[in-house]
Amino acid sequence: MKRILLFLATNVAIVLVLSVTMRVLGVEPYLSANGLNLNSLLIFAAVMGFGGSFISLAISKWMAKKSMGVQVIESPNTATERWLVDTVRRYSEEAGIGMPEVGIFDSPEVNAFATGMSKNSSLVAVSSGLLEQMTRQEAEAVIGHEVAHIANGDMVTLALIQGVVNTFVMFLSRVIGYFVDKVIFKTENGTGPAFFVTMIVAELVLGILASIIVMWFSRQREFRADSGGARLAGRHNMIAALERLNSLHPSPLPDRMAAFGISGGGASGLKRLFLTHPPLSERIQALRDSQ
Repeated sequence: MKRILLFLATNVAIVLVLSVTMRVLGVEPYLSANGLNLNSLLIFAAVMGFGGSFISLAISKWMAKKSMGVQVIESPNTATERWLVDTVRRYSEEAGIGMPEVGIFDSPEVNAFATGMSKNSSLVAVSSGLLEQMTRQEAEAVIGHEVAHIANGDMVTLALIQGVVNTFVMFLSRVIGYFVDKVIFKTENGTGPAFFVTMIVAELVLGILASIIVMWFSRQREFRADSGGARLAGRHNMIAALERLNSLHPSPLPDRMAAFGISGGGASGLKRLFLTHPPLSERIQALRDSQ
């Protein structure tokens, strides 16, 4: 529920800022004297939808380092740091990707994440809690899972999916707003308050439905990353790592980083539709069934 409320608040802010800015600057490319220009609207929605998604992807490493307090290992100073860097390097070579930046963030929770603009410009970070509470074999499986995310291009894929749904949310919300303003409220000249109010409400509702689609893709990529981690570190080790996570019940990463972590919070009912990760029990069973 927290993630849904954050989503609603973020979208309201974006819509309001966009609407006010366009009004002040007189920039309404999809509205003309002849009504709603659907071609212009679609182009506008695509530019805004994909632009926002890829800007977020481009700054993902920087945001991750700042928000999670990641200390990038420039030169390993301890045996643990040397093992961590060597493991990431070995798996990256096996997966055929460029060497990611490697970092550690201070957290008692057992977690890790990968992010970055491309396969050859990425970051793998693990928590101090993971290094303290997992065996080397289990930790190596978690690292393999994160390297598999990078090798599979999951960050870019998710950005593309987000761009597509953003485009359709922006497009359809404005079409609905225009229809309500002209047909129901009978506004004759330009657009009235009904257009903006309806557009905001429609964007919120459509945004929630669209997030269900994005979260479904996010859950599917976790199964793929588990399979990739099993290939790199061994299926037994990958299963053992997920079982350890299941027994520890780690808290999910902050909302901005939730989709990039090794595990997420559990939920049932409608809340399940908004999970970035499948339940750990399902991931463990999927690995066992693939033997």
